[in-house]
Amino acid sequence: HCSRWGEGRGAAKLKPKGFSLGRLRPQVSAAALCVAVGSFCDPEDLPGLAHFLEHMVFMGSLKYPDENGFDAFLKKHGGSDNASTDCERTVFHFDIQQKYFKEALDRWAQFFIHPLMIRDAIDREVEAVDSEYQLARPSDANRRELLLGSLARPGHPMKKFFWGNAETLKHEPKKSNTDIYTRLRDFWQHYYSAHYMNVVVQSKETLDTLEKWVKEIFSQIPNNGLPKPNFGHLTQPFDTPEFYKLYRVVPIRNVHSLSIAWGLPPQERHYRVKPLHYISWLVGHEGKGSVLSFLRKKYLETNSVILFKTLLNTRNSTTKESPEIWEEIQKIEANEFYFQDQADPIDYVESLCENIHIFCKEDFLTGDQLLLEYKPEIIADVLNQLCPLRANLVLLSAASERKCHLKERWFGTQYSVEDIDKYWSDLWASDFQLNQDLHLPEENKYIATDFALKASDWPDTEHPVKILSTHHGCVWYKKDNKFKIPKAYIRFHLISPLIQQSAKSVVLFETFVNILSHNLAEPAYEADVAQLEYKLVSGEHGLVIRVKGFNHKLPLLFQLIIDQLSDFSFTPAVFEMITEQLKKTYFNILIKPEILAKDVRSLILEHGKWSMIDRYRRLMKGLYTESLSSFVKGFKSHLYVEGLVQGNFTSRESKDFLNYVVLNLQFLPLLHPCPVQFRVVDLPNTHLLCKVKTLNRGDANSEVTVYYQSGARSLREYTLMELLVMHMEEPCFNFLRTKQTLGYHVYPTCRNTSGILGFSVTVTTQATKNNSEFVDKKIEEFLLYFEGKMRLLTEKAFRTQVSALIHIKECEDSYLGEEVDRNWNEIMTQQYLFDRLAHEVEALRSLTKSDLVDWFQAHRGKERKALSIHVVGFGKQEGDSDVQQSLLGEIYQLTFLPPSSYMKNTSYIRDIRNFTLMLNLLPYHKILK
Repeated sequence: HCSRWGEGRGAAKLKPKGFSLGRLRPQVSAAALCVAVGSFCDPEDLPGLAHFLEHMVFMGSLKYPDENGFDAFLKKHGGSDNASTDCERTVFHFDIQQKYFKEALDRWAQFFIHPLMIRDAIDREVEAVDSEYQLARPSDANRRELLLGSLARPGHPMKKFFWGNAETLKHEPKKSNTDIYTRLRDFWQHYYSAHYMNVVVQSKETLDTLEKWVKEIFSQIPNNGLPKPNFGHLTQPFDTPEFYKLYRVVPIRNVHSLSIAWGLPPQERHYRVKPLHYISWLVGHEGKGSVLSFLRKKYLETNSVILFKTLLNTRNSTTKESPEIWEEIQKIEANEFYFQDQADPIDYVESLCENIHIFCKEDFLTGDQLLLEYKPEIIADVLNQLCPLRANLVLLSAASERKCHLKERWFGTQYSVEDIDKYWSDLWASDFQLNQDLHLPEENKYIATDFALKASDWPDTEHPVKILSTHHGCVWYKKDNKFKIPKAYIRFHLISPLIQQSAKSVVLFETFVNILSHNLAEPAYEADVAQLEYKLVSGEHGLVIRVKGFNHKLPLLFQLIIDQLSDFSFTPAVFEMITEQLKKTYFNILIKPEILAKDVRSLILEHGKWSMIDRYRRLMKGLYTESLSSFVKGFKSHLYVEGLVQGNFTSRESKDFLNYVVLNLQFLPLLHPCPVQFRVVDLPNTHLLCKVKTLNRGDANSEVTVYYQSGARSLREYTLMELLVMHMEEPCFNFLRTKQTLGYHVYPTCRNTSGILGFSVTVTTQATKNNSEFVDKKIEEFLLYFEGKMRLLTEKAFRTQVSALIHIKECEDSYLGEEVDRNWNEIMTQQYLFDRLAHEVEALRSLTKSDLVDWFQAHRGKERKALSIHVVGFGKQEGDSDVQQSLLGEIYQLTFLPPSSYMKNTSYIRDIRNFTLMLNLLPYHKILK
């Protein structure tokens, strides 16, 4: 069985997001433990018990009884942890500084040796599971997954409700006098047994030392000797009449899509052949002769007849032709495997401990990445089962709402079911003619064959240097002599002052970038499958072009992108298709409370920045092709181009990239420099509230963020803010989530808003449980509690946290892309402080405990500048009656709400534009000194 039925099913104990250092996790020690038990083992009367247990084992142990002790230990030493529950496996993992690894292993292992799981913690943690369930409800992917699961054979575990919620784990057990505490302990004793588990550790100690530690620490995990749960006999969960039908489903998002699925026997034993990977490679091909290419010409995104014809073509080619395509796929994936970037340790150990349950010993490290055997008969066997009459069709469309009178129990998904129309079933069953426009991929010209490292033609430097600068632009360069792999990164920023002139210009720019991406999709697809990656991003001040991969053929891809940009054209039909897609994209973004909260905060703070709601409203008024043509002409006429080339290229080749852009686009230099940041409003010395209703009437989730503005600050003060947030993370999680059970996502964040410093605390809660202003008051309670905690901060605890942050900043990059991301951020923001981390470490070493305490107190005094942003969900705590999912309406404006009794004396914002007009603007600021 493939245990990962869907991404994020029951993924639990997601840690607070915290501050970001703008880079991936450093090289640290990490461990993962996989229990070969998952949600398939849930008792029929307690859905979600396996997921709930995954939460509960972390709530203290006999040896270390403090409920949040492990998280506090990790945070103190720069570590993190997480866990997830799948159908047949549950995985736990953590990472930490190497010198604390053994102690962390011992603390962690106690959760599997003797977890406390006290009754009081059970009642509180059910709320965290329920909050996670509520967050999952507005996801169309989760809804489709649960609906498909409900179609499984009676008695098959795929029919179960894996998430769990307050109803299944609290209210129903109480009604039936079920002792959830006893059942939870019984489940742990029965299934969390040593012989179901494996552990993977990664650290710089010797293998002998690591083996000794693991034996010493983990040998105490109990082994009950019971047979391992096995579901291998349940080979066809979906071989039922209910599955082979058409399901119309009302989506949450503005989307119109058809999904076609087949139920297949378990394929894990064929991992060396990977038949599904081979088939999806061919059917999902997007280049010339593909399904997508055919449909793009008709401006469609799906067509079942074409798909089934492609499957027939694939079946014929697999059985009749030689394995050249399989060998090409094998070559591409072998190249990527042998020159892959070093993985983040926590991700690597997690992957390995799952692999151990799936692959033979000799394939633990390669079984999920390489094609190892070509067996056309196995591929053909799978293809023969992908016939039209055995398919399940799910049509997501708001247009179906009036036909959908059925409702899925757990997520409330509206749907209808019907037999597939006889016209279609007869057509699919007929011996239809193969379409001559559809054919298998041609030989790929982008596959690298030269992996030699180039000789340097520029003095070695620690940081990028500007090797070419003209009125048109400049290029920064750094030859890679550290990682020594035949790969490179090319990044260019095409800056234009036209973009932020109006909401209309932002929308035209995003339409332009989307059409350009559409035009590139087919010609660049071969490069994409050859592991050359590209991305076009509509930045706030310019077009960002990102290209990476094996350097041998990378210039071909870069030139293709610039050629498409130079020769940009579009038809009215493509324009209409892309603008319709953009409407859906804007809508689907705005109905997410966390995105709307960010949009509202940005709209208040950043002067001259056009919000998502502004762009959506402007797009809904309509655009004309002439406007786009005029905008593109203006955009391409005057630019400033800034680039970075890093990796296995010479300086001469790097200069050629900028020269190619200038020569082909034929633009003039900008008359005046274009700022690449916004001016930020200076908030008044008070506490403000901006409260808006969520834009999705079916969503109970509320987002509450309390933001404190610090101002235009120095690099030293920026490190103080990072340190403050690092101190705040674990107490915030413990106070607001573990103890107060306000929501699943709870975290403080360091905020850098166009160079203006601040911090915030965010809680995602549900309007069915909590009023947003009540949550705001609880955040204030936490900050008061934290003030007291800071006053009692010991010198040792302060120094420990400083050391942990210094360790993170001093760790060497684990792969080239990490270094490139950091350098590119300096170029994108035009700060160019490439040794920023060294300056931050120097600043950290100079800080004292009183510096940190005084810094926090300064933000909490009478001069505080606080802004609460509430995106309010629908539910009884907000005065809403039982709200049903409505038709997807159009969003034209925000609904501002006045404060209720909790914050009745707080100044509130009713009109953002009028409010910000009264405020002063802070000068442009960069954090450099």
